[in-house]
Amino acid sequence: MDIVRIILAILLPPLGVFLQVGFGGQFWLNILLTLLGYIPGIVHAVWIIAKVD
Repeated sequence: MDIVRIILAILLPPLGVFLQVGFGGQFWLNILLTLLGYIPGIVHAVWIIAKVD
């Protein structure tokens, strides 16, 4: 499932983060980063998905 989330994070970063953490602070931060620049949103989304809890 992480592969699907990473692909979604590249295409639409907030969706990938939402599938990982829901409507938390990381989701809203990712929306802000994506609006400020698409690449920072992707980097943040992949980082959130790839980090080990």
